[in-house]
Amino acid sequence: MEQEEKTVLLTQEAYDKLQEELKYREGEYREEITERIAAARAEGDLSENGGYQAAREEQGKNEGRINELIVKLRNAKILKAPKAGTVGNGSLVTIELGGRDMTYVIGSRDIAVATDYDVISPESPVGAAILGAHVGDTVEYKAPNGRAMKVLIKEAKPLA
Repeated sequence: MEQEEKTVLLTQEAYDKLQEELKYREGEYREEITERIAAARAEGDLSENGGYQAAREEQGKNEGRINELIVKLRNAKILKAPKAGTVGNGSLVTIELGGRDMTYVIGSRDIAVATDYDVISPESPVGAAILGAHVGDTVEYKAPNGRAMKVLIKEAKPLA
């Protein structure tokens, strides 16, 4: 049974970084692992060769990540920058929650490769509540513990 492929929303910068990672993993890193496997194989008995087993495991992880990157990049949709003052996918937003100011990027965790900010999923309770809100708005959402929480949107601008 085939798994439905989901659209991955990315900033252009995040898309470019994932492409760089794919190029590295398919080229230089794949060759490095292959060389380690060959060197370990040359040592003889593979059943007791920890270096060989570790290199084969790393090879499997690398190939898995390559496949993951190919699917993400194939299904990527580049986000259009949201308008300043409005919270949208790809926004850098500063909120006040519980008396503290916090700054986040709204989007998928894949966007995190292109930023040093923490990321809030637009599907999370707080992300869903602030999506579409404007600077100065106070929105309410229900926390996972059932508590009603209020969030003030202090700043919203495109990430870039």
